[in-house]
Amino acid sequence: MSNKYLSIYLNDHLAGAAAGTELAKRTASSNRGSEFSEPLERIATAIDEDKATLEEIMSALGIQKNPFKESAGWIAEKAGRLKLNGQLRGYSPLSRVIELEALVSGVTAKLAAWEVLDGLTGTEPQLDPELLAGLIKRAMAQRDELDALRLSAADIAFAGTP
Repeated sequence: MSNKYLSIYLNDHLAGAAAGTELAKRTASSNRGSEFSEPLERIATAIDEDKATLEEIMSALGIQKNPFKESAGWIAEKAGRLKLNGQLRGYSPLSRVIELEALVSGVTAKLAAWEVLDGLTGTEPQLDPELLAGLIKRAMAQRDELDALRLSAADIAFAGTP
C-alpha cells in the first residue's frame, strides 16, 4: 500500500469529488431548459465518472475509502445550498455564477490530483500514465468549458441581460 499521506490526500480528494458530483448534478438540474443545460449535463456525467475512476485508482493502490470523509464532502455540498443568492426562495442568476465558480475550483483541484498521481507513475506501478494523461486532458477541458460558462453566467447576472 502507498504511504499514509497519499491515502489521506486521495481520501480528501474523494470527499471533494463527492461534493463536486452532487453540485454538478444539482447545477445541471437547476439549469434544465436553459443555454447552460446541455454542457452542464455532460460535465456532471463526466465528473461522476471521474469520481468512479478515482475510487478505482485508490483500490488499485490498496487505499481504503474513508466513508466519514466522503460523507463529509456530500454534507458540505448540501450545506452550501444555504448561501444567500439575492432571492428568498429558488434559483437566481447569482446562484448559477456561484455554483459555476465552485465547479471551476473543484475541477482545478481534481486536475491537481491527477497531476500529482501522474508524477508518481515512476514509483507506483499500479498507476497508468496513459490513463492519467487522459484524465489531465479531460480535467483541463472541463475547467475551460466551466470557466466559459461562468463568464457567460456572470454577464447574465450582472449585466441584466435575459
